Amino acid sequence: MFHWHPWQEGFAGLIDGTPVYIGQPSPDVLRCTPGSEEVVADYLGLNHDMERITSGFPAGDAALERAMNWCPGLRLLRQPRWECLATFITSSLKQVAHIRMMSLKLRERFGERICAPGLPELFRYPAPDAIARAGETALRECGLGYRAAFLHRAARDITEGRIDLESVASLSDSGALEALCGLHGVGEKIASCALLFAWDRHGAFPIDVWIERALRELYFARRRNVTPRKIREFAWKHFGPARGYAQQFLFHWARLTDCGRRSAPEAK
Repeated sequence: MFHWHPWQEGFAGLIDGTPVYIGQPSPDVLRCTPGSEEVVADYLGLNHDMERITSGFPAGDAALERAMNWCPGLRLLRQPRWECLATFITSSLKQVAHIRMMSLKLRERFGERICAPGLPELFRYPAPDAIARAGETALRECGLGYRAAFLHRAARDITEGRIDLESVASLSDSGALEALCGLHGVGEKIASCALLFAWDRHGAFPIDVWIERALRELYFARRRNVTPRKIREFAWKHFGPARGYAQQFLFHWARLTDCGRRSAPEAK
């Protein structure tokens, strides 16, 4: 999401190296570069089976139902794996504008320049070997700060074969989480985010400050001293196998409206 540029009446960007334009002139119409329809639909998660996904959500959860009704068109992106993971590594404790700035600098300095008719100049996110060759000092010059060391060491681990990001797809959810957490600068939250947005692991449930606050207010408002571990355990059991989708509905709703502050049935 940090790598798209406002263009004409929509956005221009790259989907794993493919230059595309995406625009939505009306709620029920989506336009994209001719020939890129399948790539765009896959990237935007438009082919997710939402009936199957939501059928596993808990019945009678008023907060989740309101969140789903507020943003029924929400879908999880299928982002390129390295690009997604690297962006989360560099986003720690940063605002959206800063994350976008860092990403653009990395792309322009170390990524491949791609030009396509009718689109602005675009730069592909640098591959792990390009980041590894760049070195920590050069990465710091892109505004990464201490994150430069994490990104550089993670890229070096991948380049030198200590982990194969594609093989992570064949692992169990717990195995995939453990594998990604073996990279420098990758903890449970970053690994869960990457699995959710780049590996189609809808059972991943990232918990950051925003979602923890929302869960506390919506499900534990009358309880004191609820530990983060208790919240994680509740989320894992309560929301079902597609809990990552439930997380995104609640996150989007609670952060962008005041609805998330209203009372909801308390967790048992």
